[in-house]
Amino acid sequence: MARDLIREYLSYIQVEKGLSANSLVSYRRDLEKLRKWADSGGRHVEELDKGELSQWVMSLSRGGLGPRSLARAISTARGFYHFLLLDGHRTSDPTDDLISPQTPQKLPRFLSQDEMEKLIHAPDTSTPEGVRDRAIIELLYATGLRVSELVSLTTAQLDADQGLLGCSGKGSKQRKVPVGKSALFWLAQYGGARRKLLAGRESLRLFVGRSGQPLHRNSVWASLKKHAVTAGVRGVSPHVLRHTFATHLLDHGADTRSVQAMLGHSDLATTQIYTHVTSERLRATYERCHPRAYRGAGAADDAVD
Repeated sequence: MARDLIREYLSYIQVEKGLSANSLVSYRRDLEKLRKWADSGGRHVEELDKGELSQWVMSLSRGGLGPRSLARAISTARGFYHFLLLDGHRTSDPTDDLISPQTPQKLPRFLSQDEMEKLIHAPDTSTPEGVRDRAIIELLYATGLRVSELVSLTTAQLDADQGLLGCSGKGSKQRKVPVGKSALFWLAQYGGARRKLLAGRESLRLFVGRSGQPLHRNSVWASLKKHAVTAGVRGVSPHVLRHTFATHLLDHGADTRSVQAMLGHSDLATTQIYTHVTSERLRATYERCHPRAYRGAGAADDAVD
């Protein structure tokens, strides 16, 4: 029986990005349209080339799809074919030069510092699982790791003495990320909890479940959801913690190039979206707090030389 690669991709992004049910429906709808279009031409969706995908985009446009919906469909296709490339189903990405209409950029969701503190303290650290989850939340917030990077970590990749973590990102790109003292403290506490979870077994993976098996990204996502409910914080996912890491760094004066290196972005433009976030927050703070933010400029009674 042939593998349903669209279904596998949807499962992957649900965990990797913590998408809502409505977002998943949109992704599924776009990819099913693409599959139906491929089927009509006697092709498998995973085999389409750049020319065929350009024809698909034109068919959507001729069918009356608006610019925003068209951009979303193209973005969905890009993500799908990038997944196929990373997973070894393709040797090239046919969406590399696929043109997308310009639409307003959606700013990433992130947690406030108060929300982050509540989430950090949500796990019950009297249990091995609670200590592990506290260490995971601390580490995600301290490093901005993707959940796929987190669950693939080995014990050898953590250099506690230097406060550095080595990880393998997208495209197997290697990078070193600093780890703060709070995360290092809880990783040290997790050492004893990890031995209890392993119960005499051995594992190269840093994070494990009670059975001693490597922790799956689904488990990380589910644990975060559970602790978010306890903390009373909405919209939490591993990717939201990645956004939070970057936003809080920039809020406190980090330069964009450094944040780019820590996130493992190959393109600075990807990182610069977080500067838009901080600019929006500065504007909102100014308009909320400055006594003359809403007054008309140049009023006669306010004029000065």
